[in-house]
Amino acid sequence: MARTSNIFARVEPEVKEQAELVLEQLGIPMSNAIGLFLRQVVLQRGIPFELKLPQSKPLSVSTLTEEQFNAEIDL
Repeated sequence: MARTSNIFARVEPEVKEQAELVLEQLGIPMSNAIGLFLRQVVLQRGIPFELKLPQSKPLSVSTLTEEQFNAEIDL
């Protein structure tokens, strides 16, 4: 068996429970899912999904022109 290392992480109980339900349906133990995530970090040399900052302020549809509205929807 390969050597392993422990990782301790704090997560919200609800998130952990929801993730466990999904992973159980996939047949993947939580420790394997975390290992898969870390392998992808190494392979992609970064977080394996897109990270975005939220818009600084909510858009008010009433202040947008039709062209601006369509541009926002196409994002």
